[in-house]
Amino acid sequence: MSDATSRSISKAEIGRYGVWSVGLRNEDPARRGEIGEAAAELQELGYGTAWLGGSSAPVNALPLLETTDRLIVGTSIQSIWQHNAKASSAGYFEVDALHPGRFLLGLGMSHAKLAEQYNRPFTALVSYLYQLDGAGVPPERRVLAALGPKTLMLSTDRALGAIPYLTTVEHTAEAREMMGQEPLLAPELGVVLETDPARARALAREHLAMYLTLPNYTKNFRRIGFTDDDLRDGGSDRLIDALYAWGDDDRIRDMVNSFLAAGADHVALQVVHEGSPEDLPRAAWRKLAGILF
Repeated sequence: MSDATSRSISKAEIGRYGVWSVGLRNEDPARRGEIGEAAAELQELGYGTAWLGGSSAPVNALPLLETTDRLIVGTSIQSIWQHNAKASSAGYFEVDALHPGRFLLGLGMSHAKLAEQYNRPFTALVSYLYQLDGAGVPPERRVLAALGPKTLMLSTDRALGAIPYLTTVEHTAEAREMMGQEPLLAPELGVVLETDPARARALAREHLAMYLTLPNYTKNFRRIGFTDDDLRDGGSDRLIDALYAWGDDDRIRDMVNSFLAAGADHVALQVVHEGSPEDLPRAAWRKLAGILF
């Protein structure tokens, strides 16, 4: 194992702010140049990390790494059911050999509704991590999509840290207390660049609809204090306002930074907008950079 492969990626390199996007993992060869250009701009704007949304694989990071020299790129998340540990390990080493020290392997257990093999997911994740250990993939170069206490603690022992998806400031504070100060804590946060409350919440509810059908998320919402009433009809205003940053520049900045104040090291910002999730909302990323940097 090379020093480049074995070294950890520092919190400073990951940065305080990153971008989460399904569009960045697009596998269409015709869009490779567009994705590379977007990655170069993200680096220039000051974002520390680009997160490849959906069940992406290490190879999906290459178009972004090829056009940048500092940007960290991570999968968020690679499903342990869709990509086996052997293939995942091979992909990790291929990418790290080409771009040493700039790739994070983000892993998650996905959902029963989305994976036919889904069975005893926590046990499967632990086994997967042991297989990665055996292949030589270092724990400090992988992160886990953790929500519940067991997986959060696993992320402190068997990975660099946690990348919770679709969660709140309160959950972030609880996770930090549970994990301690050293592990990485990098929650995702949806951002709606809309000042009209009705319009902003409508866009957020449209985005949230699928997730409200997935018990892993609804169980977590209940665990952190939301009720069945909050989960009905697309989500209560209270739920929406806890999960999404929207409003004017000051309100969005305050919401994003409240995650950092609660203990997050990094916030992965997902722009929620009209149109396809495969779009690259570059104008919105520029606006967000202007708000935050």
